[in-house]
Amino acid sequence: MRVSLEEAAARLQNGEVVAIPTETVYGLAADATNDVALAKIFSTKQRPADHPLIVHISDASQVADWASAFPELAKKLAQAFWPGALTLILPAKAHVSKVVRGGEPTIALRVPNHPIALALLKLSGLSVAAPSANLFTQLSPTTAAHVETGLGDAIPVLDGGACQVGIESTIISVSADGQWQLLRPGMISEADIACVAGKPQEAKVANDDTEAFQKLSPKAPGQHALHYSPRTPLLLFSDRTLLLRECEVLTKANLQCAALLFGEGAMPSCTVRQLSNQPAEVAEQLYSALHDLDALKLDRLLVELPPNTPAWTAVLDRLSRAGG
Repeated sequence: MRVSLEEAAARLQNGEVVAIPTETVYGLAADATNDVALAKIFSTKQRPADHPLIVHISDASQVADWASAFPELAKKLAQAFWPGALTLILPAKAHVSKVVRGGEPTIALRVPNHPIALALLKLSGLSVAAPSANLFTQLSPTTAAHVETGLGDAIPVLDGGACQVGIESTIISVSADGQWQLLRPGMISEADIACVAGKPQEAKVANDDTEAFQKLSPKAPGQHALHYSPRTPLLLFSDRTLLLRECEVLTKANLQCAALLFGEGAMPSCTVRQLSNQPAEVAEQLYSALHDLDALKLDRLLVELPPNTPAWTAVLDRLSRAGG
């Protein structure tokens, strides 16, 4: 159900949920100060209640409404990347609802870089929590049509066209002492952050105990092992030759498949969606391509993994989680 900017603002003010555009993906938005409205996000998405939500604010001056500390490093990052696809996790003020925090002592904040999203925040006078507008673990939507396919026509959607970044924001935790951690990769890279910060992220514990390190890190959206996943079973391949071979095996077994490939090279005999070998272009088109292939309702989706290099980190993260 498509709604106007004015209707979307009114619905949010009345405690309803509305799917809204951002530059990353479409978000399922609700008044971030209204626990009843926030509960509708969790029930609509079928999302676990202990997963924190990102609060979208209209400018950096609103950080003080939510965070008990705004370290100098966080201010530098906000100045460099807001509005934009960067989420900052900061210590939360005591009054901030545990619902939006997912029970954590921190709050996730970002200023979206989308004219319609910013206009909605201004018109409604609200800050909104807005995780991706899809069922939990499924493909994120980058068009209004994706939202309607995933959540149904009854969900009000503010149509802002196709998302320009195409995958979710980079998430950075900044502690009061100015240390930072990358919790979710995005198209603002670890190197981009380090350049502004003037130092690398906080080192893992001495024995490289990843599990122990994660226990010390704030929870962040998008860290579930299975996430961003199509309904069609998805197989990942680091070598195109192996993908071509698997296509032949499936065909001989009378199973239908399609493939998502990056760059030039040999083609399988199945339906193919071919993207470029440019990380930013792939990120913008990735979810849309997967939605299109998923809609074919085949037996398998075969996905070629891009190179394991820093430029591809965010895309690799989404595909790895999509494959579980």
